[in-house]
Amino acid sequence: MNPETTEKPVWHFGVIFVAACFLFVALVVAVKLSVQVPAIDADRAAVRSKALAEIRAAEATALTTAGWVDQDRGIVRLPVETALQLSEKAAQNPAAARADLIARAAKAAAPLPKTAPKPSAFE
Repeated sequence: MNPETTEKPVWHFGVIFVAACFLFVALVVAVKLSVQVPAIDADRAAVRSKALAEIRAAEATALTTAGWVDQDRGIVRLPVETALQLSEKAAQNPAAARADLIARAAKAAAPLPKTAPKPSAFE
């Protein structure tokens, strides 16, 4: 051991650290007090409930009516009751149902035919 080594005091680093923590807390409190979050008032609640009602109505319509999902590929959306009836009919002949399912899956997964590109306005 070298008797000439002197230990340097490190207490000032602790004081700086504590001061920085207090400064950070003060800044957080100042920002918290200066930024006001708007309360959910009756108007905003009414708008949100109206939007939710519209979404639920659209979902109910989608579940109870038939419609096109992808007309180019021939994919339709059916009501649940109709789909169950078709599945029940198809289950009476499993081999035909399997072949039909494979054919429909291949048709749905096939790439769309190429369409002619629109001419550019600059050509």
